[in-house]
Amino acid sequence: MRLEITIQQDEDGMFIAECPAIPGCVSQGATAEAATTNIRDAIDACLDVRRAQGLPLTIETRQIEVE
Repeated sequence: MRLEITIQQDEDGMFIAECPAIPGCVSQGATAEAATTNIRDAIDACLDVRRAQGLPLTIETRQIEVE
């Protein structure tokens, strides 16, 4: 499964990673690389919970073009 993630640096210098296709799936790290590693673990955990609860694994996300 390929999922898109976002990474941004917060005001304290931590990198916050989020998977928009999985509501509430967020992690962080001291570097962008650490945040990427951590979000992989968070994605696995979130998918396990969603499976156990009978929820759809992901929600639909789209990219749109804006001017």
